[in-house]
Amino acid sequence: MTALKLIVTIIQLLCGIFLIAIVLLQSGKSAGLSGAIGGNSAGGGFSAKAQSKTLDAKLAKYTKWVALAFVLLTFVLDLI
Repeated sequence: MTALKLIVTIIQLLCGIFLIAIVLLQSGKSAGLSGAIGGNSAGGGFSAKAQSKTLDAKLAKYTKWVALAFVLLTFVLDLI
């Protein structure tokens, strides 16, 4: 049981470091003071389709999956 717990702990540690790196690589979502005064000019249509293929969209998708893996590994470690 100790070897299994060690392996899962190492995987969880790597998953946590990867999660921190992914979150830090994402750009901020707020526009700051200029966005509050001037409004946000995000349109729909083609720009929404193109935005789904950006690096930020991919990083957001990876963040969800890595966070889910981190939570599941935490539950597994609790059961061991």
